[in-house]
Order: sequence, then structure tokens, then C-alpha cells
Amino acid sequence: MSDSRTGHVHILGICGTFMGSLALLAKQLGWRVSGADANVYPPMSTQLAEAGIEVFSGYERLQFEQRPDMVVVGNAMSRGKQAAVEELLNSDIPYCSGPEWLAQHVLPGRWVLAVAGTHGKTTTASMLAWILESAGMAPGFLIGGVPRNFGVSARLGGTPFFVVEADEYDSAFFDKRSKFVHYRPRTLVMNNLEYDHADIFPDLAAIQRQFQHLLRTVPGQGRVIYPEDDQALQEVVATGCWSEVEACGGASGAGWQIRALQSDGSEFALYQNGEEAGRVCWGLTGQHNLQNALHAILAARHVGVPVSQALAALAEFQAPKRRMEKIGQPAGVHVYDDFAHHPTAIEMTLAGIRRQIGSTPLWVLIEPRSNTMRLGVHKSRLGESVREADQVCWYQPPGLDWDLQGVVAESPVPAQLFSDIDQLISRVVTDAPAGSHVVIMSNGGFAGVHQRLLTALQQREQQEASNVAD
Repeated sequence: MSDSRTGHVHILGICGTFMGSLALLAKQLGWRVSGADANVYPPMSTQLAEAGIEVFSGYERLQFEQRPDMVVVGNAMSRGKQAAVEELLNSDIPYCSGPEWLAQHVLPGRWVLAVAGTHGKTTTASMLAWILESAGMAPGFLIGGVPRNFGVSARLGGTPFFVVEADEYDSAFFDKRSKFVHYRPRTLVMNNLEYDHADIFPDLAAIQRQFQHLLRTVPGQGRVIYPEDDQALQEVVATGCWSEVEACGGASGAGWQIRALQSDGSEFALYQNGEEAGRVCWGLTGQHNLQNALHAILAARHVGVPVSQALAALAEFQAPKRRMEKIGQPAGVHVYDDFAHHPTAIEMTLAGIRRQIGSTPLWVLIEPRSNTMRLGVHKSRLGESVREADQVCWYQPPGLDWDLQGVVAESPVPAQLFSDIDQLISRVVTDAPAGSHVVIMSNGGFAGVHQRLLTALQQREQQEASNVAD
């Protein structure tokens, strides 16, 4: 194989948030990078184009002009479905999973700070990377989204410190271990733990086993940070932990706590054993983001960042793209893009914006797209998750294995089901009043609804202006 700084790596599934970030790191290391994906959409497609990385559409064949030195296989690939996978296996080209490639080529010799958990990984990892950056520690990072303070989802950095979003999803079709087992963190944040990824985990206990494997990789001089009152994580730690443990944020009031000073969470105070350690006004809202902030502060503290410096950094922190990202305000309608795709995440996000906007009309557009959603595992919880909304537009995407009509029928707030994006957009454009807030929730492209809605609202704005002029 060629030297790692001059070789050619081809990535299957390159537009996934993890694999696209991996592509950026490979490019920075000096590799020639190419890749393929079936679905190409921003922000990852934009990042790859800006980095000069060639991306092919589809998996009909391996699609490269010259034989690569290595093929990295994304976990969306499977046997018997993509011709490129079969062609790869019939060749003698070396291949590995994305987490394995990261562990071999980027993480050796690094102080790895990993952020795991069901919810908040991207935001917490982004906060942590920004705190270290503000402290002059120039960290490397790989994050499953685009932190707006940096503008890219991954970089090598200039010091041994490396922040990684540590996903529990499996590594590849030939490696069913969770991605995070490869990372060997010295600082580990476990945000929370709920049942998810029903396509690969039969129950919560199966996910807990993977977290137990993760704990076994943290060295004795490492540190594990987790919320004191999370029962699922308590059970994980109780099975065996040989590292320093810092439980926080619990009802006992001991240790480190964080408390909202404004009902929407836009101002908070940090406490240690009941004594205030500082306070912050920032641009985020919601109790879930306060918990994320607490974990990021404590992880940064483990590598020597003073709490006061961490708080100052959070005052300048911007939420990652697709995490309640405001994408426009045409016709006076505030439109947001959000990645939430689990009932708990939907509920927490909507609770945060409701406290921010008060009684102002709140519209929510939701595409249940994740593998877990497609299986209908959480359908009984979806109705309650949108209780804070005034109007909900559910989208029935192609391939969803169950009918959303039951969710609509049992909704605690006015709701409507759409299978046609144009009709959904027309509903919002016709009935959402100026001043209302519209949150678009999906972990995918949602049939391009984001830009199509903005365009339609701009047309409404122009028409309204024309009517006034007449």
C-alpha cells in the first residue's frame, strides 16, 4: 500500500455525516480522496465540493479511474444490494470500516475526547471543540454535523486533543460493533441513553452492552462524565468502570449543576456543590442544551480548561447546522431546520422554542425518516412529542412501513398528514401567519422542502407587497 500521505482512498457512502467528515480528514492528511453515495444533499455535499473531493452518484460500480489503495465502507452498505460492494469483495483491494480507518490513521497518539449518548452528541461535541479552541488548544475534531463556529465538520487540529462524536450505531456490514468501540477515549461523555436504532438493536439492554464495551476502553487515568439521574447509564456504569467517574446534574444537588435563569434557557448559571461558579447568556434554548453545556464544560475541565474560560466560550457558541438553524424569514415567517428524529429530541426541541416564543404560532413539519422511525418503534410516542406545537404537518415518505394516520388521529394538537410535498408547502404558505415560527424536522433531505418552502414564502411576500402597492 502507498504511503498514507500520498495514497488514494475511495469512500462508499461519502455523503453521510460521519463518512463525509472522514473524507475531509483524509484529504488533510494528504490522501487523494474520492467517493460515492446514493443520496447527495447539503450540508455535506457542499463541504465535499468545497474541499475538491470527487463524488460519484450511485453504487452501480466502484467508479474510480485508478485502483485505490484503500476503500472505506460506510455502514449504509450491505451485501447483495450495491453492485459496488460485490465488486469490491471480488477484488483484492484492501477495505475497512470508517471507524477503523479513523482509529488507524488519525487517533493514534491523541488525547481523544468522545461524546456518546442517544441525544445531543453533535451539539455537545461542537461545544467541547469550541471551548478547547477558545482556550487556544487547537483541537482536531470529527463531528456528525457542521459546527457553525468552525464551518467544517472535521479537521486534524494542531495539538494532540481530538474531539469525536461517538456513535453507537454499527461500524459496517462486516463489523457489527458500535463505532465508538474503535476510539479509545481518555475523556468520555455519555449524554443520556434511550432505546433507538431498532434496525440493529433488539432492545435497550443490547445498546447498554455496547456502552459497557466502550467503558472498558477508557484508561484508569481517564474520566467518564454522565448525568447522575439517567437510570440506563447508571446501570451501564454499575456493570464495571475502572476510570474516574464524574456524575453531574442530579437531583441531589451535589457536584456540578446547571440551572436556567431564564425560562427558555437563554441564560444559565453553573454551580459546584451549591456555590455559583459563573453564568452565561447565549444563543441556545432548551433544558437539553443546558445539560449538553454542563457535559462540555466538565470534559474541557478534564484537559485543563478553567470553568470561567469555558463559560466565556459558550457565550459565543453557535448551534451546529440543522440544530434549530434559522434558515430564513420570508413573509415574516421564521423558518428553522432541525435534525430531530426521535420523540424525545422532538419534544425537547419544541419545548425550548415554545419557551422562547411564548404564545406565537408554532408550526412543525416532520418527516419520520430514520430506520427506527420506519419500523414504527416509537409511533406510540410521536403524538405527545409535538404537544407544544399549534399545527403539525406530518409527511408520509415513500418506504415508511406503517401509516401515520393513527398518529394524526390521536394528536393532542391540530395535525394533518401529507404524502405530497407541494400540498404540504401550500398548506403552510396559505395558513401560517406572518410572525409564526415553522420548524422543519428530519434527519434527511425531506424531498427538498426547506428551499421549496422558502421560495414559496418569498413569492407570497412579493405578492403581498404587490397587493399593497396596487
